Amino acid sequence: MRIAALAAVAALAIVPSQALALDEPLWEAGLGLAGLHFPDYRGSSQSRDYVLPAPYFVYRGEFLKADRHGLRGIFFRTDRLDLNLSVGASLPVDSSKNRAREGMPDLKPSIELGPTLDVTLWRALDRRAKLDLRLPVRGAVTVESSPRFIGGQFFPHLNVDVHDPLGFGGWNLGVLAGPVFTDGRYNRHFYEVRAEHAAAGRPAYSPPGGGYAGVQFLMALSKRFPKYWVGGFARYDMLRGAEFEDSPLVTSKRYFAAGIGISWILGQSSRRVPVNEFGDPAR
Repeated sequence: MRIAALAAVAALAIVPSQALALDEPLWEAGLGLAGLHFPDYRGSSQSRDYVLPAPYFVYRGEFLKADRHGLRGIFFRTDRLDLNLSVGASLPVDSSKNRAREGMPDLKPSIELGPTLDVTLWRALDRRAKLDLRLPVRGAVTVESSPRFIGGQFFPHLNVDVHDPLGFGGWNLGVLAGPVFTDGRYNRHFYEVRAEHAAAGRPAYSPPGGGYAGVQFLMALSKRFPKYWVGGFARYDMLRGAEFEDSPLVTSKRYFAAGIGISWILGQSSRRVPVNEFGDPAR
């Protein structure tokens, strides 16, 4: 459940942080609730609803940051390029509650870690909008007593951040889209059916290798009020043409996920740091 909460925070944290401020606290912390609707895994026709704790934490240090991009360390930064260390997480799957996986081993939760290169392609003259190319590469390991490396993925995507898209209210909008690529080991972990797990309607199957794994679209909206933060996201995935689309575990080639959360700000640093129009350290 703690990994599920981490996934909730990671999903909501991609919402742009407060923009156009002159300075912000070095850190802010709070706590709230998040409601999520997620498929069991990419390609599953079964989804779950979650109500989870939603801790809110922002840290605006020079190297280590926790913000709209998630938890990350910054190795290199210019006006147009950022090289970061990013972290993600995935939810566990109880196979006894998933028709396609019934009788198969459960899927353990995983943590993903790797570098991401962010390239700013365009900024509006009023600096209220920008377009980035983001190139995250992550390796995944299971969270269990004996962790296992389960492969990697590459998710190149375009990301648009817009501050106050409606011209009032101070909301922040983020939209991203891009293809997903996974290696053979990652695909086998999620979509392989070994001979001992074959059953009626579920023949043995092994993905042919790594490669294209579908495309993902995501839109997120958030606002930081004086005493609380609220945000939400909607995500749409399409798996048609993916290397593993013939797996009997792929029971839906498109799906929808969404979430909404609210967190009350319980404390913040008295020290303030200069930030630019999108909440990053001023350059």
